[in-house]
Amino acid sequence: MPTASPALRAAALASCVAVLLAAAGCSDSGDKGKTDQGGTKDLASQKLDWQKCPAPSEAEGGGTAPSPLPGGTVWECAFMDAPRDYAKPDGDTIELALIRAKARDQSKRIGSLIFNFGGPGVSGVANLPPAAADYGSLRTRYDLVSFDPRGAGRSAAVECESDKQLDAYYEQDATPDDAAEEKTFTDGLKSFASACKKKSGGELPHVGTLNAARDMDLMRQVLGDEKLYYFGISYGTELGGVYAHLYPTKVGRAVFDAVVDPTKNSEQGSLGQAKGFQLALDNFAQDCVNRGDKCLLPGSTPKEIEAWIMALLQALDKKPIPGSGDRMLTQSQATNGIVQALYSKEYWQYLEQGLDEADGGNGGLLLALADSMNGRDENGHYSNIMAANEAINCVDYKDRWTLEQTKAKLPEFRRVSPVFGDSLGWALLSCTEWPVPGTWDTPDVSAPGAPPIVVIGNTGDPATPYEGAKAMADALGKGVGIELTYRGQGHGAYNGGSKCVQQAVDAYLLNGKVPANGTTCS
Repeated sequence: MPTASPALRAAALASCVAVLLAAAGCSDSGDKGKTDQGGTKDLASQKLDWQKCPAPSEAEGGGTAPSPLPGGTVWECAFMDAPRDYAKPDGDTIELALIRAKARDQSKRIGSLIFNFGGPGVSGVANLPPAAADYGSLRTRYDLVSFDPRGAGRSAAVECESDKQLDAYYEQDATPDDAAEEKTFTDGLKSFASACKKKSGGELPHVGTLNAARDMDLMRQVLGDEKLYYFGISYGTELGGVYAHLYPTKVGRAVFDAVVDPTKNSEQGSLGQAKGFQLALDNFAQDCVNRGDKCLLPGSTPKEIEAWIMALLQALDKKPIPGSGDRMLTQSQATNGIVQALYSKEYWQYLEQGLDEADGGNGGLLLALADSMNGRDENGHYSNIMAANEAINCVDYKDRWTLEQTKAKLPEFRRVSPVFGDSLGWALLSCTEWPVPGTWDTPDVSAPGAPPIVVIGNTGDPATPYEGAKAMADALGKGVGIELTYRGQGHGAYNGGSKCVQQAVDAYLLNGKVPANGTTCS
């Protein structure tokens, strides 16, 4: 299951809800980064050709060109050449798409603050502009910079199935109940992997996190910074940890928010997510109970509400309901819609509304939420977020599960989460048919010699459970990982509304003031 920043998911959710309720339209244009033959020997000295940004491409999610920031600063975009294969630095290159907004006070500028919004596979080019207001204080001394990681957006995007094929792929039952459904599910995984190999086989071995970290160090040099200044969110914390391990003396100031636990393998990470989303659903249900008659859902206790949700999902497994146009809402899509809304407390209202409407036979809102997670716009076009996510995860992690091994693990997943355990358990098969082997069991993020890195955990985070922050801080090493706790809800902390968190992070990034290890905010 992908993990992305709260700002990104808020923008995506706002878009899908607006489409559903107001029929707003979006356009898409552009193409992916090209491949150059015969590499460049001195890529670190290349000069970027910054131009006014176009509208995001279809692979980036579509939309309109970013508007100038308050004060008139224009968003600028460029392509950076990077080796396709770092083992062959003088070989072929690919283009990586970048975006920036210059610092407001150039006389006090520290450098470029590079963002990765998670996924893996999220387009930073498309998602930094709508998130920029949340980081406005940081633009006083930094150029805000982001990029499409290799394999995503305009950066040699991984391509797999067509829009029509993806509709069918996401409609299929992702929690099979019998041998026939198991075959349909595993055949779908095989077809998806085969399509990725056919269309993007040359890129698949090279899109992993190790190469993305190397890309960031090249980016640091090309942008003219002696040190890397970095803000990683969700999966971006794993990428940041790998960078710190590879280049500890090149770290300047770095913040990891919504932290992936680097000590967990893919199975343990999936179990952690099952537990995290179950906790978020528990909190959502408790909030519903606390509001009494104002809550649209039946039940006087959280357990009663969750039992009702499970019954609704079971009914959808037997008989999907109308969603949007001629599309139906299936059990799998409804589950994805619930998950998507749990990323932010701000969108609990849409989850409540969507569940209530689905109970009445209208699956439109839950389907729109599921589409947002899967990168589908209202015109039926998909970004490449899920293709990139699969490609990066499968070249990173070694685990390749058999059907028998997966079925044996399902009881454990169901114990952890009655609602989400099945879907996350079956997802262990995601990389089984992948044509490229994985790299590690868990990433090495130990960074002796690096300066302090601020690591933020949110006690109510569904996608990256709170315990991951301490694990990351410990793995970075004594004196390197500085843990900050936010007692809140939703995915991430900096944008969670806590002045305490924002002030601590701003003081660190802008002035170098490291918060005390163990600081707690609410």
